[in-house]
Amino acid sequence: MTAPGLEQRLGHSFAKPELLAHALTHRSSAGGAGSNERLEFLGDRVLGLCIAEWLSERYPTESEGALSKRLSSLVSREALAPIAEAIGLPAALKLPRAERRSGVSGSLNVLADAMEALLGAIYLDAGLDAARAVIRREWATAVERAAAPPVPMKTRLQEHTLGRGAGLPVYETVSATGPAHAPVFVVRVRAMGREAEGMGDTKRAAESAAAEAWLAAL
Repeated sequence: MTAPGLEQRLGHSFAKPELLAHALTHRSSAGGAGSNERLEFLGDRVLGLCIAEWLSERYPTESEGALSKRLSSLVSREALAPIAEAIGLPAALKLPRAERRSGVSGSLNVLADAMEALLGAIYLDAGLDAARAVIRREWATAVERAAAPPVPMKTRLQEHTLGRGAGLPVYETVSATGPAHAPVFVVRVRAMGREAEGMGDTKRAAESAAAEAWLAAL
């Protein structure tokens, strides 16, 4: 895809075409100078802000923890790479011929980095509103897929154990300390012969943290 074709696909025409050229220049092509890495750094922050703002609007009653999980999913490399593919970014990237033949242009990391660099370039070219508009168009499907509320950690652990013919996880409060206005609970969970502990400012939060720790150790 050509640069004008990419602009048309994005719905954004660059007032400063050099920014687009910069965003499309992989470090292997630039020899470390003039690559898209600084734009990638900026675009990462722009994307995080715009997605966080969008989620706050869309889910006004959801907890910070649940919003953070949604945000992490939507700004992950696994989310960025398919969007980069969909807009034709691999064909527009500036790469040495040998690198392109090796398939680097289709790697998850390269695509995710280039997508962030492109967003950084749009932000510098036309400001936050322009970047936000592109993000809301291109991430619309991903945000819709993320509409289902995250499955609670305790539910995930229970489904894991029951699905393997084991009993229900058992939770035990290890300690409850701290002043009344800032309590700290530590809970231990036992399941399938293994244990894990979690901490939280409520017993429920500590149980969730314990379940998450148990699952993370798989």
